[in-house]
Amino acid sequence: MYQQMIFVNLPVTDLDASKKFFTALGYTLNPQFTDDKAAAVVISDTIVAMLLAKPFYATFTKKEIADARTTSEVLLCLSAESREQVDELVARAVAAGGTADGEAQDHGSMYGRAFEDLDGHAWEVMWMDPAAIQG
Repeated sequence: MYQQMIFVNLPVTDLDASKKFFTALGYTLNPQFTDDKAAAVVISDTIVAMLLAKPFYATFTKKEIADARTTSEVLLCLSAESREQVDELVARAVAAGGTADGEAQDHGSMYGRAFEDLDGHAWEVMWMDPAAIQG
């Protein structure tokens, strides 16, 4: 069966700093799609964050590039295998220069936290109890 992929394209101010940030979170870069204008951050087999230097990002759109520190452009949410994995990823993000965003959201069968990357893009990390999902 074909597994559809998602490539999330994000404008970044400092590509080298952003590459260091995401590798500090434990993700890898796909060298085939990484150069001085872009970096392919492999989040999973089906999710890739394409970090694009702002001048390169601008070649793909005629719209003004949002400043994610002052404008909400998108909320990205990643699943986690456990509550501990949620906390671990947010802690790594903060240690790598990101910012924790808000308080933990604990709803019993769901637990989540959020962080902002170096450019202010909002990343949520969410764990859901598999038993609750199955009904």
